[in-house]
Amino acid sequence: MAGSVFDSQIYGDLFTSGDVGRLFTDTAEARAMLLVEGALARAQGAAGVIPEDSAAAIGRAVMEVALDPGTLRKPTGQNGVPVPGLIAAFRAEMNAPEHAQYVHWGATSQDIMDSALMLRLRQALALIEDDLKLALAALATLAETHARLPMPARTYGQHATPTSFGAVSASWGMPLLALINELEELRRSCLLISLSGAAGTSGALGAKAGEVRAEMAKALGLSDPERSWHTDRTPVLRLMDWMVRVNLALGKFGEDCIALVQTGIGEISLGGTGASSTMPQKQNPVAPSALVALARQGSGLLSILHGSALHQHQRDGAAWFSEWLCLPQIVLGAASAARTGRGLCAGISPNASGMSTALASGLDMIHAEALSFALAGEMPRPEAQAAVKLLCREAGDSNTPLGQMVARDYPQLDVDALFDPEAQLGAAPAEALRFSKKVAELAAS
Repeated sequence: MAGSVFDSQIYGDLFTSGDVGRLFTDTAEARAMLLVEGALARAQGAAGVIPEDSAAAIGRAVMEVALDPGTLRKPTGQNGVPVPGLIAAFRAEMNAPEHAQYVHWGATSQDIMDSALMLRLRQALALIEDDLKLALAALATLAETHARLPMPARTYGQHATPTSFGAVSASWGMPLLALINELEELRRSCLLISLSGAAGTSGALGAKAGEVRAEMAKALGLSDPERSWHTDRTPVLRLMDWMVRVNLALGKFGEDCIALVQTGIGEISLGGTGASSTMPQKQNPVAPSALVALARQGSGLLSILHGSALHQHQRDGAAWFSEWLCLPQIVLGAASAARTGRGLCAGISPNASGMSTALASGLDMIHAEALSFALAGEMPRPEAQAAVKLLCREAGDSNTPLGQMVARDYPQLDVDALFDPEAQLGAAPAEALRFSKKVAELAAS
């Protein structure tokens, strides 16, 4: 098995991460770090920290020079970070020592790497958001179209009371809608520039440090934290927490889909399922299973990432290395879930006859709550509940539908109306339509 399923030749389509995968390649990281170095030089030139002609030369060079990431392998192994090797190679490629001496002036490796990471995370957020919006659009259509299509709701895996497929679709989509609504603030407060120098003091930049950092942030489209965050990994943790919650929301969707296509009564169609290597009758819920697996992986990696936030003093190699091991996998997992979820949402459809059969199974006992409230109009509520419990026990023991027993014992009740699933949907249709409206408002904003 490949070291990462996300770039595997075998498993890459099962766990596809789309264009986000290209953001976490050696080439993409080197390119982002050079862009940061260019922005740093231009900001320093404007502030008079380095000569303006040198700043211009560096700015041009970062757009023209293409470094082979393979040349950074050995120096990274020696230094523990790729930036020294990157700077040495870049200076050599510039072939202008009078200007190249000002590359990386007053910065430290972590400034460049953290800022470059934020550039790539900004792109990753945008790509994941696009996939989530497409998933939401598909779920909103399902919610609106099937707002009044009854199906069994489950609690503890058992039939509870009727709900609607539209409401279920809305319940899958609401967490995704909430996640998208968080993004504006998350981008503002967590996509940060880093420029703090070797020990977080910006000592080499002196009084111009704040001015340079602010200009650099503006040039790169990142926020200025107005402080050092070398050892405060809160921005990274918040971004990765958002990614994992994408996994969890879609993982719950996957769990439900797996349950709804289990052997017996298929209440939904997934639109595209997997074949077994030996059993011709099998159509496996592949995409939902991938969503569940990705959610489990993301949750575990986030726990490790929390531990990696424990930095000693002003810099900590071991803690930082731990972050490198986890963070790309979390991002790619969220991207894979969003892409897989988008496809699944577009292909899913309800099986109305299967839902009707499921509602009719269980000897009508899915209507027990409605019956207890109907009887509460004729007797105290505790007595009504006790009476319904006895009827349910008798129905189970005799294998007789509950409706027949109600007709026998309570002829004054209209059993057909009482046991009509559509009459028991409560707020489900309204919730489905409310969700659809919110998605439409998001699309229009």
